[in-house]
Amino acid sequence: MASKHKRKLKDLSVDEFLVSGFDSDGDDSDSDGEEHIQQNGKKKKTDPQETIPKKKGKATEHKDQLARLQAKDPEFYKFLKANDQKLLNFDDSDSSEDEDEEKYHTLPSELEEAKSDEDEDVPAKSKKAESIPVTEKMIAEWKAALRAEPSQRLFREVTQAFKGAVATTKGESDDQCRYVVSDSAVFNSLVLFCIRDIPVALQRMLDLKSLEKQDQKKLILPSSSKRWQKNMLDIKMYLSGLIQLLSSLTQATVIAAVLRHIHQMVPYYLCLAKQCRILLKHLVKQWSTGEETVRVLAFLALSKICRHKQDVYLSVVLKQMYIAYVQNCKFTSPTILPLISFMQRTLSEMYALDTQVSYQHGFIYIRQLAIHLRNAMTMKKKETYQSVYNWQYVHCLHLWCRVLSTLYPSEILEPLIYPLCQVILGCIKLVPIARYYPLRLHCVRALTLLSSSTRTFVPVLPFLLEILQQEDFNKKPGRMSAKPINFDVVLKLSKTNLQEKAFKDGLIEQIYDLMLEYFHTQACTIGFPELALPTVIQLKAFLKECKVANHCKPIRQLLEKIQENSGHITSRRQRAAFAVADGTAVTAWEKQTREEGTPLTKYYIQWKKLREKEVQMEISGKERMMDLNLPEINRKLIKEKKKDKKEFKGLFESDSDDDGTEPVLKIKEKAGEGDSDEDDGELEDLSDLSGDDDDDDDYGGEEDSDDDDEPSGSKGKAPKKLSSVDLQEIAEGDEDVVEDLELSDQD
Repeated sequence: MASKHKRKLKDLSVDEFLVSGFDSDGDDSDSDGEEHIQQNGKKKKTDPQETIPKKKGKATEHKDQLARLQAKDPEFYKFLKANDQKLLNFDDSDSSEDEDEEKYHTLPSELEEAKSDEDEDVPAKSKKAESIPVTEKMIAEWKAALRAEPSQRLFREVTQAFKGAVATTKGESDDQCRYVVSDSAVFNSLVLFCIRDIPVALQRMLDLKSLEKQDQKKLILPSSSKRWQKNMLDIKMYLSGLIQLLSSLTQATVIAAVLRHIHQMVPYYLCLAKQCRILLKHLVKQWSTGEETVRVLAFLALSKICRHKQDVYLSVVLKQMYIAYVQNCKFTSPTILPLISFMQRTLSEMYALDTQVSYQHGFIYIRQLAIHLRNAMTMKKKETYQSVYNWQYVHCLHLWCRVLSTLYPSEILEPLIYPLCQVILGCIKLVPIARYYPLRLHCVRALTLLSSSTRTFVPVLPFLLEILQQEDFNKKPGRMSAKPINFDVVLKLSKTNLQEKAFKDGLIEQIYDLMLEYFHTQACTIGFPELALPTVIQLKAFLKECKVANHCKPIRQLLEKIQENSGHITSRRQRAAFAVADGTAVTAWEKQTREEGTPLTKYYIQWKKLREKEVQMEISGKERMMDLNLPEINRKLIKEKKKDKKEFKGLFESDSDDDGTEPVLKIKEKAGEGDSDEDDGELEDLSDLSGDDDDDDDYGGEEDSDDDDEPSGSKGKAPKKLSSVDLQEIAEGDEDVVEDLELSDQD
């Protein structure tokens, strides 16, 4: 029986192992050539490859094919050897033999040596050394060449240099730039050169003027040019650098210059969607947080992008702008208020681009406001009240009132007027207490704007007349304030504010202004006398009860103007020949009355001009007071007085060394302290009037004691044992200085 051929397992492939079977033992592996016992008893050394045929791999088969090719077609083999060395010089080891071995980790033939930090820095330094530094001479050459004849290669050089300049603004970067800018003067020259010359050069390179002549009204996109594909990568690099430069700038004038340039490059951004989306985010940020000029330029760029690609960008931009508006109106001050008003007006213009999209946004956000109000009304907790009674909520109400009033008449947006009015009225009624009168006045102002612009009747007057009924204006204020309360930047009053005189004075002024504005919006309507009748009755009742002249004067003036306008409308109605149900005739009559004017409208125009001048003078006056360096009054300290008294005490020998002089000094010290406290109180805030009486008595008593004690003190200190000659020598001496020393007649 023939014995089976046996080899070492490590020398077998997978196929050979499966063919040979599993009968190989460890004792049978002695050498490469093994003995095979045949049937005739003879021993023969055989090669393992002779008995078991080895399966050829793909590499071996491919090598055999190339050998046959060399024999059959030597010329083609020479051609391959000359042109395609990779095809001939390949790894001839069969992949089938190494498939299983590659699955496991094999030790490397040589161990790698750890590199030091110095070795790692060498290639980085060599890379930086490869960058070409930009100089003023290079910029001048580029400028001349670009103005003479712009080319693709020249534009690429400029964009590479601009990329290197922008890379310096973000510090160290891994990106390797061809050019490097290290000097600030070179940086400014390069950026200025790009801002001035790049737009004109791109127009000439892409030949956009010929396309603009064909259609002058429509915006020509650079992608319509035949040369766009060749220059697209360079233009994309330049536009990305502009965005990066805009994000790294801090100075307002430089940001404004870059935004003007971006406004010119808007058509190129419209051709590149990714760069345009990134640009929109930065423009919204500048629109909501930048200075006045920066905000205007950012808005112009936003408007230009959205007008030419409404379907793609308008909805996204409106959402981003609304969120930025809400985030940046969390706090309100006299300086921030004009910026908030600017955001309201510009956002209204953006919503006017597409009323269908504006309705979707308005419905969602007004519903969100209503949900906050409903939660506050049902839960009645401090947190839910604060979610409604804050500046963000109030400014959102103002925004949507302005949007609906600006876009009126619009059939699409008109259904939003009623729910918005209901939300504002619910906000007023949520916590109807005196501390939230300023918030009520803000809501009334928003309703007045909405009512006047949309020709919708909103019952605003009851909320103003309610203040006159609830507040007792005859009661003397408990505190005196140093400055008036600015209701435009206040939502909630403190308990001390409610006791101040400025609170009631400001409240009367605000009621006068808001009533006058509301009646001005209704002054030309045919039903003005009936609308004004309840107000006239309540104003007359207020004048009967109120005894304060400063409060009665503006209310009486307002009442006279309302009655005068009511008489004018009544006299015109009596001459009308149409019926009340004739809506067309009523509209024509109101239009004619509006053109002719009424006593109230004429008075309102004059009052508005004076009011605006007062506001401007108040703002400019505050600025002037901040700029002026007013001198400070330095009062004499009490310690100095004590020192002077010690000096005078050494001059005179008084018999009365008893304790009679100590109370006088103590009283004078108290009086000095009272004067300093009184001066400090006048600057900040006076104390309660109820406490002022006691304080005045104290202060008065101290002053009287000073007046009474001064002669008694002088009598107590009168020199009895000194003669007039001694006194004269003391008075005329150079060493001692005596202030306010009077000699008595007896001496």
